[in-house]
This record gives sequence, structure tokens and C-alpha cells, in this order.
Amino acid sequence: MIEILKDNWFKLIIIANYLLVISAVITILFRNINPTKTLTYIIVLVFFPFLGLLVYYFFGQEYRKSKIFNRKHILNEKIIKDLNKDLSQDKRELQELEDELLEDKIKLVKLLQGNDKSPLTKCNKVEILNNGEVKFQRLFEDLKTAIHHIHLEYYIVKDDNIGTELLNILCKKAKDGVEVRLSVDDVGSDISHKMKQKLKDSGVQLFSFMPVLFPKFTGKMNYRNHRKIAIIDGAIGYLGGINVSDNYVNKPDKKVYWRDTHIRIEGEAVVTLQVQFLTNWEFVSESQVKIIKDYFPNKECKDNVAVQIAASGPDTDWANIMEVMFSAITSANDYIYLTTPYFIPNDEFIMALQIASRSGIDVRLLIPDESDSWIAKHATNSYLERLFDANIKVYRYTKGFIHAKTMVVDDLFSTIGTSNMDYRSFKINFEINAVIYDKQKSEELKSYFIEDLKNAKEMYAEDWLKRSKLNKLKEAYCKLWAPLL
Repeated sequence: MIEILKDNWFKLIIIANYLLVISAVITILFRNINPTKTLTYIIVLVFFPFLGLLVYYFFGQEYRKSKIFNRKHILNEKIIKDLNKDLSQDKRELQELEDELLEDKIKLVKLLQGNDKSPLTKCNKVEILNNGEVKFQRLFEDLKTAIHHIHLEYYIVKDDNIGTELLNILCKKAKDGVEVRLSVDDVGSDISHKMKQKLKDSGVQLFSFMPVLFPKFTGKMNYRNHRKIAIIDGAIGYLGGINVSDNYVNKPDKKVYWRDTHIRIEGEAVVTLQVQFLTNWEFVSESQVKIIKDYFPNKECKDNVAVQIAASGPDTDWANIMEVMFSAITSANDYIYLTTPYFIPNDEFIMALQIASRSGIDVRLLIPDESDSWIAKHATNSYLERLFDANIKVYRYTKGFIHAKTMVVDDLFSTIGTSNMDYRSFKINFEINAVIYDKQKSEELKSYFIEDLKNAKEMYAEDWLKRSKLNKLKEAYCKLWAPLL
């Protein structure tokens, strides 16, 4: 028997591989996911023995609504229920908002409120922050004035120059008696053991989101926390595309200019941002947070910008951010301007843009000229011909790398946040966006988009079609992996 096993060990391993493959394929078919994604996984499993199973193990398993992401305690707290009830509008109030402010965009408000219990907040002051140097100056000023608590949640935190400056501020505030909570993604972040010990000794509460064994080799692991948010004393909130790293700060000696967008909010929308932080904190710390009113102080109304906070991830029933973007596209009347570093959308998103453009709406997309990911760059390129077919204008940012994730529609609707326009952000990672219904802020974001076009080159269909066959082959190959990116 032993001799037979020795002589046929490879055949037995292959048989075992394909028995597992059959089981995985049956599971995928029963999940009833997107046919393209289903076919991609089946091809990888069947034609790449062993490797296919590894890919499926790390990327293919579906944990949406799983118990590991079931975090309902916070949402059931009486204080939060009362706050959401106070912020929610009845049908009469929504009708007044539609008549006075939102025109035909009221369905976006209802979509988010129904999907994610994200109330429309009407009393907010919003400041758009362009680039890391501006964001960190404002953030550090606010952190230094914190009295009760500081809550930070980031995909990337590094203890380089800017990161060390931020972490030192947190240590000082914690020593002064301020509650400091810091949640970082284990794959994205890189904090030295020495700095972690300093944070601990200072009283900073630090937890990693879903720790992995070898974070440097798992940069595309599924279900990462891609959010970048900060809450100071429950009164000030930050969110957007800018992580904590020197890469995001433009200094005179920096080789690559980094263009990014963040926002600062004072007002009622910070309530929803705080709730999202606390639900994540319960998950990473594996303990229930005692909810007190100091986390949700009464806020003086400094401005009247209407804002909703849209959060999505494996713990939400719907892909909220993608849905609100899709709905905004389909309700556009004049223009749609999008900026994203990664454009790897699903067919529905592409079709919505095509229909909008063919209906006479000015649709423009701004993407990087040079990407930080070879496969993402060519996957993005594989979709451009479909945009050109519908006369959508495509621009490549040439001044440096554009990492902003923004969208503005009709001088009325805009969104700024952490979500890229790709499969991973729409369906897999934890993301968060601010959805803003305000003419002045939309016009401001539009002006920044037009300014960015001065540092971009427009692409033309006739030139694009002349690209080499080698590039077309790269695009075809990378597009096969698009549902997994």
C-alpha cells in the first residue's frame, strides 16, 4: 500500500485538488453571484491547479452578512436610536427639501436612508481639503484642541515623518487624559514595535483590523478596512482619500506630486461618522463600548450644508456607495465629473455612464496617467474603449499621481470619500463617503475638477485604437482578473 502511494502521490494530490475544486465550484454556483465573476473563479480553479485553490481561499470566499461582521450592539443603543430618530425626516420634511433644495435628487436621500439608516443631516459646515499638506495642518490643529476623545480609523498609518508627528500628538493627548482610540488596517499599515509600545505606554488604545500573518505579502487580501476617518470630541469629522504617510504630503523635494481630496465636517453628520467608528471599534477590540452623551455632544449650527454619510462593506446588506453613485448618474441632467485612481467598474456602472453620455449629458472621467499598480492600470485601460464608444471624455492626470475619489453632478450633488470606482471598493472592502447636496460645495468641487484638467491630457478614440497589440493583450489579461481586483 505504501509503495502504491509513493508511486502515485502526484496523481493522488491532483485528484484531491480537483475534488476540492468541484466542491468550490458548486459553492460558487449556489452563491448566484455575477456571471462574469463566477466564470473567472471557475477558470482559475480548473486551469490553475493548487494556485486556483489558493486564489479562491484568499479572495473568493463570501463573508458578507457573516457572523464575523455582525456588529449590531452599537446600533441598538438607546442614545443612538434617539439620535437617528431626531435626525430623520418625515414625508412632509422630505417634500419640503425636494422643493427647496434637492430637485429630483430626493431619491438619493431615500435610497441611503432605506439601505443604511443613514439620515440626511441639514446642519453642517463642510470644508474641502485639497492634498495632504492642507489636510494634516487642519487635522493636527484640531487634534491638539481635543478635550474628551479622539477617534481615528485608517487603512494606512506609517510611522514615517508625518505619521510620527501624528502619533506623537496622540501620545501627548492620551497622557493629558483624552480618550484616544486608533484603529488601523493590518495589511495597509506599518507601525514599528517601538512606536506601538510608545502608544501603549501613553494610554493610546490601538487595535488592528483583521490581523494577517504576513501583511507585506497580502496587499490585496479581501475585506480590508479602506476607510480614512477621524472624529474629535464628537464635533469635528474628517474623511476622504488621504492616509497617514509621507506619500500623501507634497514637499519641495518630493519626486511624485500626490493629488488627493479630503473633507472636514462640523455638524450633525459627525453623528453618523461616530456611529460608524464605534461599530468598527467594537469589532476590532472585541468588546462593547459604553455609549455616553459625550460622544454625541449638542452641536451649534454653523452652516446649512446637507450631508449624508454612506458606508458600505461586508456588514451592510447593500452596496450603498455604488448604488448612490449609480442613482446619481441615472438622475443627472447636465454633467457628471468623476475622479478616481482605479476605474474597474461593473457592467451596470459602465452602462449608466454610456446612457447618460448618449443622452447629451457631459460625462468626464479623470484617471492617473501613471498608476501605482501595473495590473490595475491595464485593467482600467480595458474599459476605455467602451467609454469612447459613448463619447465620454477621458483625461489622464500628468502632474503626478491622482488619488482623489470624487464625483460631482449638476451643481447639486457631490461625493467625497474613500471608495474607488472598482469591484473591490464597491463590493468587498469597508468604505465610507460623504454625500453632499449643496450648490456651493458642488460648484467648488467642480472648479477643482476643471483646475485638475489643466494638468491632464485628454485621450482621443482614434489615437487609443492605434495602441499596440501587446498593450491590448495586457489589457485582455488584466481584465480577466478585474472581478478579483
